Amino acid sequence: MSTAFILDAVRTPIGRHGGALAKVRPDDLAAKAIGGLVSRQPALDPAAIGDVVLGNANGAGEDNRNVARMAVLLAGLPASVPGTTVNRLCGSGAEAVVAAARAVECGDADLVVAGGVESMSRAPWVLPKTERPFPRGGLELADTALGWRLVNPAMAPQWTVSLGEGAEILADEFGITREAQDAFAARSHRLAHAAWESGAFADEILPLPELDRDEAIRPATTPEILAGLRTAFRADGTVTAGNASPLSDGAAALLLGGERAAADHGKPLARIVSRAITAVEPHRYGIGPVAAAERALARAGIGWGDLDTVELNEAYAAQSLACLASWPGLDPAIVNPQGGAIAIGHPLGCSGARLLATLAWRLRRDGGRYGMAALCIGVGQGIAVVLEAA
Repeated sequence: MSTAFILDAVRTPIGRHGGALAKVRPDDLAAKAIGGLVSRQPALDPAAIGDVVLGNANGAGEDNRNVARMAVLLAGLPASVPGTTVNRLCGSGAEAVVAAARAVECGDADLVVAGGVESMSRAPWVLPKTERPFPRGGLELADTALGWRLVNPAMAPQWTVSLGEGAEILADEFGITREAQDAFAARSHRLAHAAWESGAFADEILPLPELDRDEAIRPATTPEILAGLRTAFRADGTVTAGNASPLSDGAAALLLGGERAAADHGKPLARIVSRAITAVEPHRYGIGPVAAAERALARAGIGWGDLDTVELNEAYAAQSLACLASWPGLDPAIVNPQGGAIAIGHPLGCSGARLLATLAWRLRRDGGRYGMAALCIGVGQGIAVVLEAA
């Protein structure tokens, strides 16, 4: 078995819903990330790329029919380079990296590009086909940007509550107050802004003509400002638009390779040590990363105290705080020191790859040894990946 290394990693700035990237098709957005990654490797022969694996959670619009393969062609890579798209919803970008690592480890490829893309702005409305021809009356469109749609009636009703209601369920279960959620959200904005100001994102960012900086960060955000927002899912609830991640657009791409590729392309950023995927009841999706992280640590042969830094996807503050409450051995201060998805954004299929790109570059920059990225996943799953600085 070969060792899988992250050789390089880039991401686009993350655009807010309807913002600067809303006019960029998702296949073009992915192509920009892939092309930008390849252009940073002057010694790389693009024809040597064994596969391109991209995560994508929607697939109902311009990202249809295997967006990874479309992006390969749009990026100008040789037609001989294959591409495949994977969908584990919010964990799709991380799943793509895991799949690429497996290909390298088992010898199926020596070089693989992995990443993810999502344009939630351009996710289409869909009109389901009717059960009978020539129907009369109104027909209902479904928004494919986020969450449950076209639900199978055989699904248990408690499983198909909205993602926001799932966050409220965890807030109740773990006793997470509105004040704690707002403080967590304000921290995300403060740290993300500070990271941009210090240049911490410089190595991973691929500036675009449309956008050169994450668009949703609000540096003036405070818990007091957030306390003035209305709740979004329950009249007497605690989850608001301010303590949840925004709908977003973005793409990320990582170059993975084995020992030989690492020797040819300079010092790697990180080694992929372990990974794990677990599942919970769908309405409790927010704590999906809890068991995944613990299993990934066990497979790596390390504990919480061995981690120098953690990237936890902030789908909701309530969900993130529930995970942190379940990991008493983890120091919260090392979690998302450059802010998280509440500030930066959560383009679903991209996020896992974005987290791993940020994590790998932070290990290189700050000199830590081990890091972990973990994400909750809609319909009740979790994924975690452990990296070791190379």
